[in-house]
Amino acid sequence: MSTPPNAPPLPGQLAGIEILAPVPAGLDAVLSPAALAFVADLQRRFGARRQELLARRQDVLRQLAAGARPDFLPATAAVRAGDWRIAPVPAELQDRRVEITGPVDRKMIINALNSGASVFMADFEDSCAPTWRNVLEGQQNLADAVRRTITFADGGRHYALAERPAVLFVRPRGWHLDEKHVRIDGEPCSASLFDFGLFLFHNAREQLARGTAPYFYLPKLESHLEARLWNDVFLHAQQALGIARGTIKATVLIETILAAFEMDEILHELREHSAGLNCGRWDYIFSFIKKLAHDPACVLPDRGTVTMEQHFLRSYSRLLIETCHRRGAHAMGGMAAQIPIKHDAAANERALAKVRADKRREAYDGHDGTWVAHPGLVAVAREQFDPVLGERPNQLHVRHPRLQITRDDLLRVPTGPITEAGLRQNLTVGVRYLEAWLRGSGCVPIFHLMEDAATAEISRAQVWQWLRHGARLDDGRVVDATLVRLTLADELARIRAELGAERFAQGRFAAAARLFESLLLADTLPEWLTVPAYAHL
Repeated sequence: MSTPPNAPPLPGQLAGIEILAPVPAGLDAVLSPAALAFVADLQRRFGARRQELLARRQDVLRQLAAGARPDFLPATAAVRAGDWRIAPVPAELQDRRVEITGPVDRKMIINALNSGASVFMADFEDSCAPTWRNVLEGQQNLADAVRRTITFADGGRHYALAERPAVLFVRPRGWHLDEKHVRIDGEPCSASLFDFGLFLFHNAREQLARGTAPYFYLPKLESHLEARLWNDVFLHAQQALGIARGTIKATVLIETILAAFEMDEILHELREHSAGLNCGRWDYIFSFIKKLAHDPACVLPDRGTVTMEQHFLRSYSRLLIETCHRRGAHAMGGMAAQIPIKHDAAANERALAKVRADKRREAYDGHDGTWVAHPGLVAVAREQFDPVLGERPNQLHVRHPRLQITRDDLLRVPTGPITEAGLRQNLTVGVRYLEAWLRGSGCVPIFHLMEDAATAEISRAQVWQWLRHGARLDDGRVVDATLVRLTLADELARIRAELGAERFAQGRFAAAARLFESLLLADTLPEWLTVPAYAHL
């Protein structure tokens, strides 16, 4: 791995940097002294502001628990009313009609870049269990991909990059996460700054030399102030590496209910560095539950019924499109979680029909592109966007200036049943996913859907909310602790019967079930599944 040709760090710059785990063989270059000094500089400059913003999140959460409701900010009304646009994006980002996402393991990176998608988002966040090895190998894998030297051999098959791979985006972990294996001046390093800093340091100059640039997806933002922090990080990092201001471009995932009320403001903060907004639908549903968890009027029905046709989700999607297009920014659609079902043609066709309908809606609503989780769905999604876009690379021209989306539209609670099947699905998906995560796999096919941390968070938060408010199943039974414990034990027995005693014992199902149950039965809804789970990696 080569590094930018800037001056090596002085000995004093490495003081205060502690690596708390052995570095796996072959990965020393990822944590070169110069790279660590760069990350430490980011942490020292921006770590305190990050902590202030995380404390602000807790203040907002307390206000919501006391009865406040999210709303558009009076203080930033001038930004929403103003006539401004983001800076133009590079030519290679004009057409993003199909994007594929996945973790940063070597085979996935090659297959995704070769999938025929316009963009591959390499993910250090929800689809990556952040073991020390996964994180460092992911950085090495991406450096090799940038240099087009990445290869992989598996069972006699050889994988290498095609002539024209997808454009690379990278998603660092969210502001709320630490990298526990690195301490700077006695404090855990921000996982966001660690992931971003290492990738940028090792690859920005190489990317520019190859005619591309560093592009990022920014997750879990809850306010424009958090976008402002990212923008300041970009400005400083570019200056420190001697690359032009505005080189970095970033798409923000609107995946929290609070960010939905600040989309204009988020674009405005990042306007030099913006590459649009994305409908992070699964985390958005989780955020809706989490932020309004204490309100009995905001209890959601079965996860399977909370689709993009529900009014609150359709309103958020349409508002995102109009907000982006008014500002000259791309409006990206959400994830299709389905995966091909090879052994059952009828079930596969039903799954593909759902993908087609979802992507057709996005295309006709005006989205500029969409997400899929599996290479087998790239062509399916493209088939829905191609007829709508025609010869145009995007739909930035699509405007609905009279669109009126109100707070009530964004907060309308969907209706539908709460069923035993929905409870069982939440429990078994949560345990199965968490077990795989504890083994180091953050992206898991379960019941023909690609589950990641976001979908597991919905399952976990829903059951907590049902328990909290004594929700009733459609057969009249109350969801209480006894019912949850018995159903969880039953689902665990089903998993054991399905896998066999030996495979079950080799896994981490018992640990996953204990942790999951503790989160479900907690007096206060824990904010994140992955934070307490991280201690077990």
